[in-house]
Amino acid sequence: MFITFEGIDCSGKSTQVELLRAYLVKEKKRVELIREPGGTEISEKIREVLLDKKHFHMMMETEIFLFSASRAQLVREKIRPYLKEGVYVISDRFHDSTTAYQGFGRGIDINIVEHINKLAIGETVPDITFFIDIPVKVAELRKQNKDLDRIEVSDSNFFEKVRNGYLKLAEGNSRFRIIDGTMTIDEIHQRIVNEINMLEKRSTYER
Repeated sequence: MFITFEGIDCSGKSTQVELLRAYLVKEKKRVELIREPGGTEISEKIREVLLDKKHFHMMMETEIFLFSASRAQLVREKIRPYLKEGVYVISDRFHDSTTAYQGFGRGIDINIVEHINKLAIGETVPDITFFIDIPVKVAELRKQNKDLDRIEVSDSNFFEKVRNGYLKLAEGNSRFRIIDGTMTIDEIHQRIVNEINMLEKRSTYER
């Protein structure tokens, strides 16, 4: 199963990624956790460039191609081989981040973004995507006293666009599960586990 987590910065998705991995391991599943951008030697180097605050002058076109280059490497080097081996792959962000951040957030034409995403991932689409949704004001509070990267320092107007982009992506997309990120950590985790279990049962029935 290929599971992805999405959300604006400081939504708490990374915490949920770790909790889900621990749960699946306890259930005797083979699990690999990856992050975006990153996950391979090449992709981690791209990550350093993308998130370095010294690169504040980076053009949005450069940004989307770097994110997609990192992803293309990750898909072919790690994700596809893992899935062929029957591994549960959990990714902290995937192509929906590019649509939300570079498309809705930066303003790159969504059709162009979709073409770039298609080139980067091919047919490797998540089985389920959890969007941990929090108001931008809550995210701003959580950022206090945190060392922010180049993306995280963006203003609240940018993140409003990103959040709305995610909500639009989730509309009518059966792959998405919108989770209220203002619930407790345990409540969010239990909701995620329930969704995974339901998807597994459905997949078993269909087979």
